[in-house]
Amino acid sequence: MQTMPLSDPIELEMNDHSSLDMGQLLLNAYEIGDMVNQSVEVAEYAYWKTVVDQDEQVHQLVKQFDKAKEQFVDCERFGRFHPDFNAAKDKVEAIQRQLNEIECVSRFKAAEQQVDDLLHDIAKQIAGSVSETIKVPSNDPLPKGGGSCGSGGSCSCGSGGCG
Repeated sequence: MQTMPLSDPIELEMNDHSSLDMGQLLLNAYEIGDMVNQSVEVAEYAYWKTVVDQDEQVHQLVKQFDKAKEQFVDCERFGRFHPDFNAAKDKVEAIQRQLNEIECVSRFKAAEQQVDDLLHDIAKQIAGSVSETIKVPSNDPLPKGGGSCGSGGSCSCGSGGCG
């Protein structure tokens, strides 16, 4: 019969404590997820998503958009020197504008942005409770603020990616 070495009781307590913390952390994360799912922002998003999904005009334009995008991707392989590049790009942009002019699509996109902003705010709160220097990714193509890693500013993180 093989005997197992006994662990240091302090180490055992720390391991048990960290697993309890992880369990509580997961429970809290699920609670936050439930609160987000019950928010006005998510309800608005779900409503407009349903409206968009049921709109026949949107379906037709999405089919046209997919076809135009496929043609544009073929042209894009050769770059802007392809004879049809500008026409294909203009067609994609025109269909995209038509889609954006449909009320349910514009409202869906606005609701989607509200949910994204809500999730980003929650992530910033969580990260900020750990440390003010933790980066929180965003879907914003033009991030606000600056001077931090990844924003083109300089910092003292030592990652080599700044300044």
